[in-house]
Amino acid sequence: MLAYIIRRLSYAVPILLGVNLITFVLFFVVNSPDDMARMQLGIKRVTPEAIQKWKAERGYDQPLIWNAAATGTSHLTKTVFFNKSMRMFAGDFGRADDGRDIASEIKNRAGPSLAIALPTFILGLGVAIAFALLLVFFRATRLDFFGVVLCVAMMSVSGLFYIIGGQWLVAKVWHWVPISGYATGLTAAKFLVLPVLIGVIAGLGASARWYRTIFLEEITRDYVRTARAKGVSESAVLFRHVLRNAMIPILTGVVAVIPTLFMGSLLTESFFGIPGLGSYTIEAINAQDFAVVRAMVFIGSVLYILGLLATDISYTLADPRVSLQ
Repeated sequence: MLAYIIRRLSYAVPILLGVNLITFVLFFVVNSPDDMARMQLGIKRVTPEAIQKWKAERGYDQPLIWNAAATGTSHLTKTVFFNKSMRMFAGDFGRADDGRDIASEIKNRAGPSLAIALPTFILGLGVAIAFALLLVFFRATRLDFFGVVLCVAMMSVSGLFYIIGGQWLVAKVWHWVPISGYATGLTAAKFLVLPVLIGVIAGLGASARWYRTIFLEEITRDYVRTARAKGVSESAVLFRHVLRNAMIPILTGVVAVIPTLFMGSLLTESFFGIPGLGSYTIEAINAQDFAVVRAMVFIGSVLYILGLLATDISYTLADPRVSLQ
């Protein structure tokens, strides 16, 4: 297994280089360093000297990818891409265009993001699996039919509807929780209840329908018929045999998602005023802050690669017949 993990991690290096290069090209196709300087300094009354000074202070006065005036390896090393992107492989994310340390910001904002993402993930997973098992238990009945219709209807509604509708009904009409904001300690709970609840409801339709399909495929297999022939109850068949043997397809989707929980939710954090990593990314995009955007894309790519590796390892735990080579 160790050789497999090392081999997979070695594959990550060219992948991360490619992701960095694509992010860099896409960002600077839309924005130039001059545009970034005008955004930070203010569009009105900004002089060419001020723009050049801003670029020189932040290292944007060099060529973007290829330095034709340099010699040897300096063609690549004396460029914005090399100086801004390569040091991230050493864990140095640098500073944002407004001067704040990006690593410190990520450290401070990871907590609020996890405070929303983890309860939403755990509750959502439990509710979706339980609802899917209920539909499978009453399969081919009216309850199953209306459950599937409900799932399709919930899938068809935009996530913005759940957020705006939940804020209007629960916070503005019923006054049960604040409409937005965040606090530290136990006080944070009253700000987190609504976004977590909305996150669970918004993802229930698609998740429950997918898990129902997986369980229905498993319930027609020979080992299930054998268990029934031995007199095992239907509930025991579902929870003891079907759920366990459906773990591999479930793990495929679940484990890969876990690392991305650290990145926060862009929409939820923005609408509820949560100072997490999702709102940090939105703020960076609006401010055309390439330093923060590239750092968040890089971290997201690393976490996704680790999530896929964790998925492969979890297969061996769920099914001993699976081996990593």
